[in-house]
Amino acid sequence: MATALVIGGSGQIGRAAVPALLADGWDVRVLARHEADVGDARLVLGDRQDPDALDAALAGGVDVLVDVVAYDDRQAVPLLERADRIGSAVVVSSAAVYVDDAGAGLESDVFGSFPVPMTEDQPTVAAGRDSYATGKVALEQAWAASSVPTTVLRPGAIHGPGCIQPREWTFVKRVLDGRDVRVLAYDGRSRFHTTSTAVLGELVRLAARHPEDRVLNAADPEALTVAEIAQAVDAALGATSRLVTVPGEPVDDVGLTPWAVPRPVVLDMRRAADRLGYVAPGGYADTVGACVEWLVRAAAVRDWREAFPGFVRMEAMGDFFAYAAEDAYLARTS
Repeated sequence: MATALVIGGSGQIGRAAVPALLADGWDVRVLARHEADVGDARLVLGDRQDPDALDAALAGGVDVLVDVVAYDDRQAVPLLERADRIGSAVVVSSAAVYVDDAGAGLESDVFGSFPVPMTEDQPTVAAGRDSYATGKVALEQAWAASSVPTTVLRPGAIHGPGCIQPREWTFVKRVLDGRDVRVLAYDGRSRFHTTSTAVLGELVRLAARHPEDRVLNAADPEALTVAEIAQAVDAALGATSRLVTVPGEPVDDVGLTPWAVPRPVVLDMRRAADRLGYVAPGGYADTVGACVEWLVRAAAVRDWREAFPGFVRMEAMGDFFAYAAEDAYLARTS
């Protein structure tokens, strides 16, 4: 039986990747720092920075290594020092690496103007360690320069059970708070392509079966507008709300959401279909329900700021729950 090692297998992406590999007949190991339920996979406790833990996880060699949590090239180095024990690799990067022809991207002062849809041949930021995007490019390049056949996956806005940075909480919390209005900037037309963990699980499964050096976008079949995302989340909760759109960017956080971008980010998925025979496991409305159900359960047992620390970090963008400012805006415009 072929062997797979998943680093980060107990987290959000791992919750989809590990079952997908198990169902495809792989003997799966999961390297994790803490005790976790990994189903029929074998849990190897340890930190990826610990040489002894890596040696234990790679004992006897693995046919495929799946790394879903690496940040930059520093996480690749210890693994590549053990490349003789790795048959192939699947590494999760991010669509945040892309820039437009002028060098503007998702992290620049001026938001990028990208082609719609955007292929994997789009330019990227330079490799580095000073930001999320530059770190991901450094990670990609480290694996590309190695002898290990590596599939790099570039997802968009990830959603699924187990997420510590759940963008969908923006709308789920509003339902739980009894708010029946969704105020959306950019006329509700922002498109920031979403990626279900089910999509990532399927791409990991296919890439593991067909090792090769390649870069693939990883996204849901359609890039919904933020208004359509709001409606899908409401539907998953059996709620109905009215949409109020704001022209242009958020003002005093009115209309702010994690998908509020001035220009679309839409990923072309044709290469995955052509190279791997990939077929999407469902659209956003089909897959977001599992994410929403998990969010409600997680928020019911502990404070949401403790449960979703990544979402708290996103609040550097502004207040996603600026209810008083919203109410004042609605009163002025009604």
